[in-house]
Amino acid sequence: MQWRFSEEQHAYREALRGWLGDVAGSDRVRGWLGVDGEATDPGPFERRLVEDGMGGVGVPEELGGQGGGLVELAIAAEELARVAAPSSAWLATALAAPALESRPDLAKAAVEGGHAALAVAAESLPDRPPAVAVEGGRISGTVPRVLGADRAGLLVVPAGGADGLRLYAVDPRSPGVSIAPRRLLDRSRSVADVGLDGVTGEVLDADAAAVLARLADVAGVLVAADALGAMERMLELAVEYSGQRHQFGVPIGSFQAVKHAAATILVDVEAGRSGVYYAAASVAGGDPQRALHAAAVKAQVTTAAGRAADSALTMHGAIGYTWEHDLHLLFKRARLDEQLFGSAGAWNERIADGLALV
Repeated sequence: MQWRFSEEQHAYREALRGWLGDVAGSDRVRGWLGVDGEATDPGPFERRLVEDGMGGVGVPEELGGQGGGLVELAIAAEELARVAAPSSAWLATALAAPALESRPDLAKAAVEGGHAALAVAAESLPDRPPAVAVEGGRISGTVPRVLGADRAGLLVVPAGGADGLRLYAVDPRSPGVSIAPRRLLDRSRSVADVGLDGVTGEVLDADAAAVLARLADVAGVLVAADALGAMERMLELAVEYSGQRHQFGVPIGSFQAVKHAAATILVDVEAGRSGVYYAAASVAGGDPQRALHAAAVKAQVTTAAGRAADSALTMHGAIGYTWEHDLHLLFKRARLDEQLFGSAGAWNERIADGLALV
């Protein structure tokens, strides 16, 4: 498979980066994330993302989006991470929308600001849903740490019953549904425990196993793209700071050890970019090995971002630990990406399962 960005994709990247530069400066992001001890309030950014037409790029027009596909979604994930913008509602909706293809009205409402969340645990692969059961048409069970559930106007719930695994559209305001938000160190994302006690839902006309397998690939690519954006921005901050901070009368950037650390991050960024967008094109194009490509970038790029976070923090020294510096926002974002929708180990096991080693 060969691919390259189209002119439209290049233009979208530039437009989105410019838009984020205007609406998501550091001070505003800090206000939304509440890093000064205040409660988080991502609502203003989420509304602006939808109102300005940026939130639907990558979602098919028939589902209420602006058109495009997974490459465009990966571009958005990378750019949102660069500024540490709130993105749990955006990512949760991007993952839930494909499951709503049989109900384009629900998908459209979610994409246009109602938001939706796929009720799977944030630390698990999306195609490994928890034990939520259906009996007599009623859904019961608990799904811990669902990404964006506290922001969602609709839940897509995988549940097993006499007819096997099915997907259900559930209104989170229905009787028997409880949403218990959990606070993360990375305040740019949010999760909540979802409780279901005899809840009714609408069965979605979809092959649940196939949809969840597809969403696992999409999740792997988008979380890797997020890690890529955070990693690139941490490199920029570290290089900038290494030219400002002096020791022994010279910038620390002149020290060989600092140069090597920056060069290592740069190699990981460039390799990660090639891998992420190849995997995005592979998944979008239905390549037979798309699941392996998605698993590889999720495992490798998020791990590289974790290493980059440690190196960037070391290059900054004590200031990198402080609330006043932006590095801590990106550090925690990269660390969550390592675990979001499965650890590197879980995705490496997926690769091993998919290879004919014997």
